[in-house]
Amino acid sequence: MVSIKSISIIIPAYKQEKIIADNIRSLDKTLSVLPYKYEIIVVVDGFLDKTFENAKKANVKNAKILGYERNLGKGHAVKYGMLRAKGDVIGFMDAGMDINSATIPLLLDLMKFHDADIVIGSKLHPESKVSYPLPRLILSWGYRTFTEFLFGFDVRDTQVGLKFFKKKVVKAVFPRIVVKKFAFDVEVLAVSRALGFTKICEGPIELDFTGLSTITSSNFWKIILFMLWDTLAVFYRLKILHYYDRPIKNTS
Repeated sequence: MVSIKSISIIIPAYKQEKIIADNIRSLDKTLSVLPYKYEIIVVVDGFLDKTFENAKKANVKNAKILGYERNLGKGHAVKYGMLRAKGDVIGFMDAGMDINSATIPLLLDLMKFHDADIVIGSKLHPESKVSYPLPRLILSWGYRTFTEFLFGFDVRDTQVGLKFFKKKVVKAVFPRIVVKKFAFDVEVLAVSRALGFTKICEGPIELDFTGLSTITSSNFWKIILFMLWDTLAVFYRLKILHYYDRPIKNTS
């Protein structure tokens, strides 16, 4: 069984100046009642607005606010934080408050009960409560089918921005991650499985996508093409080049 004494949660934040402080306080409230030491690591993905300054204003003792000048993508921000985390279990959660942090204790319990290497939130779990716009549902279904065909995933939902990993998984997997944006979650799961971390458990989430969707009729196909390109690149590195089998480089 997984022994959890401390947890770290990474929040990649991009243009979240209006709600980042509330986001941090809400997560801190959830974690403060758990029987673990914890840290919240906010990684501001580009100093493009006041997200960094407003995150500091949250004034949460267990929160570390990190960031860098250029916007480099969610995958880079998550990797940046994961490699600096100290918890026995390390996870990441999307900023924006679309995902209710109240489900985190259940995911951690599932990790302990199943002795899972990884536990991921899933929109398709029978106990999940999800409000999601139609374009994203269509995109999610199509992408899920595509990645299952390429990689043989036995999880139903790879894309939810709430995932937890044993520390040893983070140390082995995240230094190898290359994708910065569209296929980041798939790359993480594919590399994890390739390295032998196959005990992946799915848990329920509460998701209310109330924000403005970044997927519009004008960019729908463009996003699909980017996702396909990044995903095929992961497949090529994994199956043809065997890139992920190489020794880990000292990178952040």
